[in-house]
Amino acid sequence: MTGDGLLVAVDSPVHRIPAQVKLVALFVFVLAVVSTPAAVFWAFGVYAGMLVAAVAVAKVPAPVVSRRLAVETPFIVFALLLPFVATGPQVSVLGLELSQSGVLGAWNVLAKGTLGVIAAILLSATTAPRELLAGLERLRLPATLVAILSFMVRYLSVVSDDLHRMRVARESRGYMGGRVGHLKAVAGGVGALFVRSFERGERVHLAMRSRGYTGRMPLLSVQGASRGQWMHGVAISVVAVVVAVAARMVSS
Repeated sequence: MTGDGLLVAVDSPVHRIPAQVKLVALFVFVLAVVSTPAAVFWAFGVYAGMLVAAVAVAKVPAPVVSRRLAVETPFIVFALLLPFVATGPQVSVLGLELSQSGVLGAWNVLAKGTLGVIAAILLSATTAPRELLAGLERLRLPATLVAILSFMVRYLSVVSDDLHRMRVARESRGYMGGRVGHLKAVAGGVGALFVRSFERGERVHLAMRSRGYTGRMPLLSVQGASRGQWMHGVAISVVAVVVAVAARMVSS
């Protein structure tokens, strides 16, 4: 198994689904999860089961998903604080007096946030960046936005390499970090990186103009998705919508 950025390069039915189908499926699935009342706990169990099945079909290793879930850490911290800072009726949990609305709010943030992040991880692990851009293009995203995202994907590694070299140069001159007095050096490095990136962007733009660039990037791909691919790709999202509607009917 090899990887290209966030992509987990294996052969699976999920990998073979066109990017635009997966993007629509992700959008609809997240909308269904967000619209589900927090108190309908069984619905979130169904969503989690569907995601686990999708991850298994996509052959994405569980350690990969668990490592990438670290991006959710700030939301977890916020959710854990809610029961202590929210107002309203109190409930005793393990000797602690917690707000009932805060506990439900914490569950709401954790459940919906985790499901959404796992769905996004599944998309990034089964779709190459270029395919994502092509999918957005097929979904009629404005060409300017597609071009901006394309340049961001292409030059993100270049900027990160510049940052790494600057850090090595700074440490080779005795910088150890951790002291307030060194903030000036860090701020200067960030400013230099911004100026360097801006100048590189100007040079790239001039080079493109000299080669006939007129403000519109060439089409990334013209391949579409068949009806069968759409049916297979959005199946989990359709089920999620049915579950969300049933959950709202039960809670009303």
